[in-house]
Amino acid sequence: MWAAAPLLLLLLLLVALLPRRWRRGAAPLEPAGRAVLITGCDSGFGHLLALRLHRLGFTVFAGCLRPGGEGARRLQQEAGGAGRLRVLRLDVTRARDVLAAKELVLSHLPERGFWGLVNNAGISTFGETGWLSMEKYEQFADVNLLGSIRTTLAFLPLLRKYKGRIVFMSSIIAYFALGNGIYSMTKAAIERFCDALRLEMKKFGVQVCIIQPGNYARSTKIQPPVSAEEIWNELSEEEKAVYNQEYVQERANFFNSILSEGSANGNEVVDAMVDALTSPAPKARYMVAKLKEKALVFVCAFFPTVVMDCVLSYAMSKVKLA
Repeated sequence: MWAAAPLLLLLLLLVALLPRRWRRGAAPLEPAGRAVLITGCDSGFGHLLALRLHRLGFTVFAGCLRPGGEGARRLQQEAGGAGRLRVLRLDVTRARDVLAAKELVLSHLPERGFWGLVNNAGISTFGETGWLSMEKYEQFADVNLLGSIRTTLAFLPLLRKYKGRIVFMSSIIAYFALGNGIYSMTKAAIERFCDALRLEMKKFGVQVCIIQPGNYARSTKIQPPVSAEEIWNELSEEEKAVYNQEYVQERANFFNSILSEGSANGNEVVDAMVDALTSPAPKARYMVAKLKEKALVFVCAFFPTVVMDCVLSYAMSKVKLA
């Protein structure tokens, strides 16, 4: 019985992939007359995606935390003031903002209806577990996890009606933590939410996709360089008794060096987001990362935890308490 297991797995893989290849040959999606709502369009991937979808012919509702800010104004200017791109205030932590966004979409639906929801809004920070307050953990959960769930629940009826797409911004950091466990925590949680949602939505013809970028710190504003001085000043007296300023400085330098290596080409991620919205056979997951980042994810996913711990511990081995 066990000898036949590899053959059975191969057959199951073929059964899963062949329909996808057939659908790949289907007619491309016609964007005209279809609406997409994107959260987090002030900058970064959301900003780039809003402009790309607008150029493709979609009706775009670009949610911005600060609709009067520089990012939102630049978005409207770059779109040429066309009526198919609307900037709206959307703080995903506020239920009334989400409800107002839904009412706006309903009142301006184009002829082919509501096609896509892109849960892109997110925040990031740096710090070891004990360095961050409970309020900070609550804030991150509210934005990165509950914010996406909040918008998804609001727009599910429309997505089911028009058999649309839901795209979630995750990260390869969902698989491991390297100085930003608070961010990793929320991304791992949103992936499990998506896995459940994807299976539940199949019966309605709604596709759910996850985008997993690698290090694109230089192409977004989600994580600016960190200041060791600011981190130290915010530590509690109990944490200061355990750590020292030299250690915090070394950790900040280590994290900033990682940020400086990030890709500046955010359009690579936007390409994946567009495919998730327009492909006749979108992938469940789009990992957009360098080869070494994919290798790290592979080790994390398929090797014992002790192996991954050794890899990450070695990466941080130069940073020690005095």
